[in-house]
Amino acid sequence: MTADTAPAAAGPVGKPRGRYAKTEATRAAIIDAALEVFADGGFRSGSLRDVAIKVGLTEPALLHHFGTKSGLLEAVLVYRDKQSYDLAPLDRMIGEESIRGLIALVRFNASQPGVIELYTTLAAEATSEDHPVHAYFVRRYETVRSILGLALQQLDAEGKLADGVTPEWAADATMALMDGLQVQWLLDRTVLDMAERLRVFLRLITRLDL
Repeated sequence: MTADTAPAAAGPVGKPRGRYAKTEATRAAIIDAALEVFADGGFRSGSLRDVAIKVGLTEPALLHHFGTKSGLLEAVLVYRDKQSYDLAPLDRMIGEESIRGLIALVRFNASQPGVIELYTTLAAEATSEDHPVHAYFVRRYETVRSILGLALQQLDAEGKLADGVTPEWAADATMALMDGLQVQWLLDRTVLDMAERLRVFLRLITRLDL
């Protein structure tokens, strides 16, 4: 969303800005509540009523901001993706920098248990083609595989992959490891450190001093 660049008359300028700020604050509160509801029960079980109650709104008022339940879920995912990108813009990193960014991102996600629960639950639900975010998760996996693949190809060109390891295999194995670690971590968060496990694995398949 872009800022209004048109000149404003003196006097009422504060009111539109105030309304805009209030709307954005309301949307942010709804997204936070929806993240919690969808993380607990998934998209199909999580209800708009539960989200509305958490933010003190009626369902029609909530839908005024997002249109549909699917629209709300997409807003939650877009918001989370932006947070992750701001922390580690992996598509703008190369080679070792991208690998270190990935570890940092996993470490950050471990501080956001509701987010991990949300993505793990939705990824399982979205294997069904009629799920509203099926296409989103297909694209997401393709994008992550592509970004990881490029980083690992750069390492391969620099002779920094371990013997016998190909970029394609390393990308698939890293993604599988991350998914598995998240499930284990959600079952018992005292058992393992996801970022540390990932770091050790990446040291095994590369020649990086991580």
